[in-house]
Amino acid sequence: MSTVIPIDEFVNDPGYPGFEPRFFDSPWIAEPVSKFRAEDVERFWFLDFHWPNGTTPLGMCFFEDGYAYGTQLSATTLPLPPSNGLAVRFGGTHVFGGESPLKSAWEPGFRGLRIGNELGGILGDFNTIWARREAELTAGFEHFKTFDTSAASLPELARFAADARAFQKFAWCVHFGLMYPLLANYAGFYGLCSELKIAPGEIAKFLQGEKTKIVETDIALWELAHAARELGVQAHVAGSPAQMRAAMESAGPNGGAWLAKYRAFLDRWGWRTAGIADPREKPWIEDEQPVVGLLETFLQKDDAHDFDGGLSAAAAERDEAVENACAKLSTAEREAFGQALASCRQANFSWWNEDHNVVIDMQATIPLRLAALAIAEKAGADDREDGCFLFHTELVELARGDTSWAALKPVVKDRRAYYEHWYDRRKAMPKVVGTVPDAVSDPILIEIVGLHKHFLDAQKHGGAAEELRGIPASKGEVTGSARVMHNADELHLLKPGEILVCEGTAPSWTPAFTKIGGCVCDNGGTLTHASIVSREYGLPCVVGTGIATSAISTGDQVTVNGTEGVVRIRKAA
Repeated sequence: MSTVIPIDEFVNDPGYPGFEPRFFDSPWIAEPVSKFRAEDVERFWFLDFHWPNGTTPLGMCFFEDGYAYGTQLSATTLPLPPSNGLAVRFGGTHVFGGESPLKSAWEPGFRGLRIGNELGGILGDFNTIWARREAELTAGFEHFKTFDTSAASLPELARFAADARAFQKFAWCVHFGLMYPLLANYAGFYGLCSELKIAPGEIAKFLQGEKTKIVETDIALWELAHAARELGVQAHVAGSPAQMRAAMESAGPNGGAWLAKYRAFLDRWGWRTAGIADPREKPWIEDEQPVVGLLETFLQKDDAHDFDGGLSAAAAERDEAVENACAKLSTAEREAFGQALASCRQANFSWWNEDHNVVIDMQATIPLRLAALAIAEKAGADDREDGCFLFHTELVELARGDTSWAALKPVVKDRRAYYEHWYDRRKAMPKVVGTVPDAVSDPILIEIVGLHKHFLDAQKHGGAAEELRGIPASKGEVTGSARVMHNADELHLLKPGEILVCEGTAPSWTPAFTKIGGCVCDNGGTLTHASIVSREYGLPCVVGTGIATSAISTGDQVTVNGTEGVVRIRKAA
C-alpha cells in the first residue's frame, strides 16, 4: 500500500496576500508553477533543501523562469527519456519540487532514440561550450554590476528590472541546459559500472580531484587569514566589519596593508550570495559579516587547510580507484569502462557542478536584488528590502508609475508577516508530501536532491534515533560534536572539528568544509555539493539520510562513517 502524506494545509493556504494570477504569466513547457491543488496529493513532492528560508514574492520568478521552465526546456529538447523536467508547488513560502511526468507511453522510447545524437555534440565539445557560456555570463553580469542605480530614473530602473529577470532566466537555462546532458552521461556510466559490479561508493571517486573556482575562493580566504598572522594583526579580525576596520586602521601600517588585501578580496570574490536564487540574500560586497566571521574562525585553527595536499590526495584516490576497478575487468570490459570514463572526464559533472556556481547559482539573482532595492528606495519605501516583497510584475509597474508605493505598502506589510510565519514553520515541515514512490527517474532528483532508496524509506518508516543510514558520499570515519544548521546565515559560528548536520549544502557553504570534522545531510546524492566538496577536502560525509536534522540535536556526539554510509548518535545529556 502506498504511503500518502497529506497536503491539506498547503491546499487550504491562500498564499501570499494580494496575489493575482497575472503575476505567474511566464511561458512554460510542460506545466506551470502554482500553489498546491487537491489533486496534487496523487503525485510525489519533496521539500527542496536549497531554499531553507522560503522564498519572497520577487524570488518566485526564478521558479517560473529557471526551476520549472529551465528544467522542462532542457528535458524536452535534449531530450531526456524518462522525464519532462521539474514541476513546482508552493507550500506557503516554501518550495516543493516534483517530476513533470511524460504522459505518452510512446514518447520515452522515441526520446531514447534521439538522445544519443544530441549528447555527442554537447559532450564532445563541452569545455568549449562552457567556456563560451561562462564568458557570456561574466560579460552580462558586468553590466548590472557597474550600472549606477542611484543615478537612474524610475523608468530606467523598470528596464533594469526587466533586464535583470531576463539575465537570470538566461543563466538558469544555461545551467539546466548543461546539467541534464552531464547527468544523463553520468547516469549511463553509473549503469555500466553497476553492470560491471563496481561498488556504488567507488563510482563518484573516478571524477574527483579537479580544482574549481569555488576552491579558489576558499584559498583566497585562507590567504587573507595567513596574511593577518604574518602582519601580526590577527587579533583585530573579530566583531563586526566596522569594528574590524576601525581596529585595523588603528593598528598602523600593517593594519592598513591587510585592509588593502581585504578590499582586493572583496572586489574579486565579493559578488556572491550565501543562498541560491534568492533576492533577499545580500552578497558579500554588501554584507561583509560572513567574510569576517569565517576569517575569525579560520584563525582559531593552528594550521591552515592544505588545499594542495587535499587536491593531490583526492587525485591519488581517484587514480587508485580506477586502477583497482580495471584490475577486476576483462579486456573487453576495460575497453568499455575506459571509453565511458573518458567521456565523463571530458564533460566532468563533479568539476562543473562546483565551477559554475560562481557565475550562476551565487550571482545570477544579484541584479534582481539591485533592482528591487533601488526601485523601493526611489518610490518612497521606508525599507529598501520591501522591494523583495513585490512580485516582479508589481516591481516593474511601480517603477513605470502604473501604481504607487502608498497603494502597495499595506500588502507588503502583510506579506512580511506571512513570510515570517512560514519561516518559523520550516523545521516542522514534512520533507516529502503526496504519494511517496519506491523510486524516481529524473537524474537531478536522484543525484543532486538525493531521492535514493535510503531517503524515501526514511520518509515512509522513519529511522532509529541512535543510527541513521544514507549514501556513503566520502570515505572515512570521525566522531565529534554535532552542529545542526538550517541555513547558511550562521556558518561562521561553526567551531573547528564540529560535525555539520543540515538539510543540504549550497556552494556558499564551501569555506566551512575547511574547518569541520565531517558532514551529514538529510538530502543529497553522490553528485550533490556536500558530497563533492567532502571528497575533495577529505572529510567523512553521509548524505540522503532523510531525517538527520530531526534525529540529531546540536551538542550530540555523532560518529560519521562515510565509507559505510552510517551515522551513529549519542545524545547529549
